Amino acid sequence: MAALTEPAPAKLNLALHVRARNADGYHDLESIFAFVDFGDTLHVAPADTLSLAIDGDFADAIIDDDNLVLRAARALATAAGRPAAGALRLKKRIPVAAGLGGGSADAAAALRLLARHWQLDWSLARLAEIGAGLGADVPACVHGRLQFGTGRGDRLTPLSRPDLAGTPVLLVNPRTAVPTGPVFAGWDGVDRGGLDPAAPLAALRNDLAAPAIALASVIATVIDALGRQPGATLVRMSGSGATVFALFESAAARDSAAHALSVQCPAWWCAATRLR
Repeated sequence: MAALTEPAPAKLNLALHVRARNADGYHDLESIFAFVDFGDTLHVAPADTLSLAIDGDFADAIIDDDNLVLRAARALATAAGRPAAGALRLKKRIPVAAGLGGGSADAAAALRLLARHWQLDWSLARLAEIGAGLGADVPACVHGRLQFGTGRGDRLTPLSRPDLAGTPVLLVNPRTAVPTGPVFAGWDGVDRGGLDPAAPLAALRNDLAAPAIALASVIATVIDALGRQPGATLVRMSGSGATVFALFESAAARDSAAHALSVQCPAWWCAATRLR
């Protein structure tokens, strides 16, 4: 078996409506999942045992038995009835606890990559079923395309929005990690209405922005800074934060904004990319 590589594109919630808090502690969500060209990269080489090495900008992620890449590998091996084996190496570029689904994207990449490496010839739908046991965002990340999610975000419908494909995007994170649990706990419980996936994005919202900003007020500063950039057509927090994304009318406007923010706020993390 040859060495193989698999991208793990970052996830964006172009909109995220929280509809209800359930007795089990989970929430009913409606979200538009999108993916960008920027992300992590996972490699595998033949080996007799399973191992994982991490490098890259955010390589300080903990490597232990709870790492989502290793959990995904073991779950796939169990489902396939074979040993979990392969020397995995993750190039970690997505910030941690950033609302970009980094851990879920890595787990999804592990499922796709090892299915190829082990020559399983399984469909993405079958891999997504395994991913559902790893986290609510993993099935969306397995498919890695524009989707409308309901339930916990794991009931997925492919979404066609030709107006969005290739749109320039700037991702900005103030290097503040915002834990998901406290953000959801801070939601005020008000159902502000359903999400029409065909509606203009400006008519939609992220219901987790207010509780995230209550925990990390710098998110509001990022939203304001991006909103003042020429050519920005939509500015919104992704997921439970703290990353904020801006869609731009052109790549030139996006790159100009990235340069301006790198000068004005050099401590912030920025990534210029586009919607897949």
